[in-house]
Amino acid sequence: MSDRTTHWDNVYATKGEAEVSWFQHSPTISLDMIRAAEPGPGAAIIDIGGGASRLVDALLQGGYRNIAVLDLSANALEAAKQRIGAAASTVDWIVADATTWRPAQTYDVWHDRAAFHFLTDPRDRAAYVERLRSAVAPSGHVIIATFAPDGPEKCSGLPVQRHDSASLSSELGPEFELVETRNEMHRTPWHSTQAFRFSRFRRR
Repeated sequence: MSDRTTHWDNVYATKGEAEVSWFQHSPTISLDMIRAAEPGPGAAIIDIGGGASRLVDALLQGGYRNIAVLDLSANALEAAKQRIGAAASTVDWIVADATTWRPAQTYDVWHDRAAFHFLTDPRDRAAYVERLRSAVAPSGHVIIATFAPDGPEKCSGLPVQRHDSASLSSELGPEFELVETRNEMHRTPWHSTQAFRFSRFRRR
């Protein structure tokens, strides 16, 4: 196992769902941005670094039928499966590192809330973008949320690379057009706040 995998498996093995700073009862902005991309019920949607997030629950409840969730941690995905119950069998659960994963299909919507900002090494960011380019369908949408420039410098004991929409545009390259950006002051379970920046891009 990589150091990253070991770290996140340990986090999800030792902490409950609402004991991590990124926990959300309802991923409102993520859902709004996915809906703004106008995917049909059968559109392929992947949540990168989805962990035990409740986004997959909301997508299933919204009638989407072709959902994948990728995470480094098998423990995180198992927690989500247990929470969802029988409907979990309809989801493609992928235990992989987004910087080394080999996509087996293309996706209409690529969503990532708070995975990309852990890639502090430019080589890891380049590897991530290489996978993204191979996985996002023509005219597909990419939604990435990271800590904003005025957000935290660390999360879960790890350093992060904060971004705004301009720095994300530079990382993705000219074939991805920025179409929407939103700010969020995320409230953690212990009532502190964290500044996030959400950006939605469309593949030209």
